[in-house]
Amino acid sequence: MKPSTTSYYRATATAYPAWEPLPGGVRAPVAVIGAGFAGLNTALGLAERGVRDVVLLEREQVGFGASGRNGGFVFAGYSLGEQSLLDQSDHPRARALFKLTTKAVGRIRRRVADYAIPCDVVDEGVIWANWFRDPAVLRQRQQLLADHYGVNWQWLPEAELRGLVRSEHYHDGLYERDALHLHPLNYAIGLAAAAAGQGVRIHERSGVRSLAREGLQWRLRTAQGELLADQVVLACGGYLAGLRKPIDRAILPIATYVMVTEPLGARWTNACAFSRRSTTAASRRLLPRAAGYATTVGRAHLGAQPLAARRAAPADEGPAAGVPATARRARRLRLVGPDELRAASDAADRWQRRRALVGAGLSRHGLAPTCAAGELLAAAIADGDDGWKQFADYGPGNTHRPFGYPAAQASYWWQQSRDCLKTRLEG
Repeated sequence: MKPSTTSYYRATATAYPAWEPLPGGVRAPVAVIGAGFAGLNTALGLAERGVRDVVLLEREQVGFGASGRNGGFVFAGYSLGEQSLLDQSDHPRARALFKLTTKAVGRIRRRVADYAIPCDVVDEGVIWANWFRDPAVLRQRQQLLADHYGVNWQWLPEAELRGLVRSEHYHDGLYERDALHLHPLNYAIGLAAAAAGQGVRIHERSGVRSLAREGLQWRLRTAQGELLADQVVLACGGYLAGLRKPIDRAILPIATYVMVTEPLGARWTNACAFSRRSTTAASRRLLPRAAGYATTVGRAHLGAQPLAARRAAPADEGPAAGVPATARRARRLRLVGPDELRAASDAADRWQRRRALVGAGLSRHGLAPTCAAGELLAAAIADGDDGWKQFADYGPGNTHRPFGYPAAQASYWWQQSRDCLKTRLEG
């Protein structure tokens, strides 16, 4: 059977009238390129601060890219781990950066409630289940978070964890209450509606083909028209497509996959390893690192298999490429649930260059950091706030495409080998 190319999220998306493509001869104080989470949060943040006539351009549809196709996990932190964040910063700075994401989790809750966004929120925290018998794996993280970030996660002994996650593969765990799960595409569509309701002009099917400085403004060209803007925000993720080469070179798109079951109804209790609707993620560095949750209609999401965990490859490879491996691992582990996205970029990059700002490098822990990034960018534009300078050290590197793909694959294999070795040593 040939798999459908329509995602579960798109098939269950909130219906809305399509936004018209950009016409010609448009002017705006701010143009935001990309209607994913970073662009949507920036546009809405600007509107909430009273900035009018913001234009948001999207090449495809709202939430088309990773924003509308990710695991939907909302919790604090960055893809750069807490210890690495401390190693790269002094203690006060690391704590301040981390706090941006804890505040973002709360802001996401409030926006969903304030704008009545129908995105199937499951606000029951996340369980970090220990794949290994060694409790130090999670105990060290628990202590680190408490000592340096003021975050306290509840310890779950093995007996208590087994009552929540019915699988012999897991031992003890941690419970993070300040976390939630949602339907990411419907959340994106809701953010777009909220922004449009406050005057943001949204244009879908309006891919920007060129971006050039023209005096004190920027000229943006699409297939249908042109736009002159005083300031530009690039929030394109892996779809920058050459608009700013230094940023483009820093991005290495890698495909990942998520599967879902049919609605399980009364079968949920017996068919699924997870006895509650809290998101559950395992402590392994790479897959199979299952993470599971139930939706409000009793549909289970099957563990995601990043394509790069098998073979690093461009993100536009066919949607069915990772499905068989995902299903095999889900069946073997008796788990259902999605994993986070795994991307090559490790930290948030936001800086100002000739009145052009960039929100990128936000993958893997994307929902909270993109919300935090949107607030920083909106505050910089609307209020002249310099909070974005906290990330000045995290500028663009170079992924050396296409050679970056073998390097990424080697990194995955190294991490997997460490997991396998530790598992074997534990017997």
